[in-house]
Amino acid sequence: MGMKTGRDNKSRILIVLACCVLMATSVGAREISSYAAVNEDGTLRISGKTVHLYGIYIPDTNQTCSRNRNPPVCGSRAVLALELKIDGFVRCKIINSNDDGSVVGWCRVKASQFDEGEDLSAYLLQKGWAVALPDGPFEYHTLEKIARSRQFGVWGTTVDNIVRP
Repeated sequence: MGMKTGRDNKSRILIVLACCVLMATSVGAREISSYAAVNEDGTLRISGKTVHLYGIYIPDTNQTCSRNRNPPVCGSRAVLALELKIDGFVRCKIINSNDDGSVVGWCRVKASQFDEGEDLSAYLLQKGWAVALPDGPFEYHTLEKIARSRQFGVWGTTVDNIVRP
């Protein structure tokens, strides 16, 4: 009878471990962490997925080129700002999936096990190259207002041309 209890305990332990692995796998699927390429529209391409930055809209600005990189990088100013900011891996927590297969993610650079990293949406808002979406976090709206008051980025040009989605 004692042996049967020992086998039952081993079975229970294996079941608990299997459940933990399944839970970890499903949680891990909600985050992407890899090298990122910046698309022309300001979305990121990470591990074969198109990722829209959470809580912001990137208005179209004039095409410009940065000669700080070799070869020179051309695109909207928001795209150039992202290109300069992203140097290595990006970690994105998936917030939502879109019908077209793309996802919306809260994306950070310089993230580690001990540090959340730098929020790319907040970075673009601070520089004035993005607009906070109506359902975006309160902090994003505050960053947009600060950039607007300082006339950074798109706020240094005629604001009437900026159309929110």
